[in-house]
Amino acid sequence: MSLKQSLMDLAVLTLRDPQAAARHIISFGFDRNTLWSGLALVAVANTFIFTIQLRVAGDTAEIPQLFLNPLAFFVILSGVLVLSVHAFYWTGLAIGGKGDLGDLLVLMVWLQALRAAAQIVLLVLLPLSPLLGLAFSVLVGFLGLWILINFIATALQLSSMLQGVVVLVLAAIGMVIGLLILAMVVGLTAMGVPTNV
Repeated sequence: MSLKQSLMDLAVLTLRDPQAAARHIISFGFDRNTLWSGLALVAVANTFIFTIQLRVAGDTAEIPQLFLNPLAFFVILSGVLVLSVHAFYWTGLAIGGKGDLGDLLVLMVWLQALRAAAQIVLLVLLPLSPLLGLAFSVLVGFLGLWILINFIATALQLSSMLQGVVVLVLAAIGMVIGLLILAMVVGLTAMGVPTNV
C-alpha cells in the first residue's frame, strides 16, 4: 500500500472513528523531537495556504494587519499550537487524565495536517462557489472540533467525551486569560510603564 493511500485511509478513519484513528496514530511511536518538527512543518503549510487564500480573496481590509505578514502569522500560529498542546495536557492531568504529552502532540500534528488539506479544498471551492465554500468551511469547523475533543479524550485517557469537552473549555479559558495578561504586560512595557509596580 502506498503512503498516499495509507494517509487517505487514515483520514477517512479519523472522520469515521476519531478515537480509533487516535489510537492508531499514537501507536506509531514518534519521538518528541520529530513531533515538534512536525508541528512546525504543519504551521508552515497552514501559513502558506492562508497566504495564498488572502491573495485569491484580494480584499484584505477587514483582516488584522499582523495576519497579512506571513512570518508574523507563522509565529502566532506556532505559538498558539504549542500553547494549546500544553494547555490541553496540563488541564487534562488536573482533572485526572493520564497519557503522555507526545500522544497529544502527534494527534495535534495530524489534525493540523488535515486542516491544511481542508484549506486546499476550500481554496478550490471558493472561486467556484462562495456559498459552497462557506458551507464547507462551517462543516470543517464542526468536524475539527469533534475530532479535537475525541483526540483529547483518547490521548489523555479520559473516562468520557464530556471530560474532553471540559478540558477543551478550561484550556481555552486559561489560554485567553494568559494571552490577555501577556498583552497587558507587553502593552504596558511598550508605553514605558513598569510592570512590577
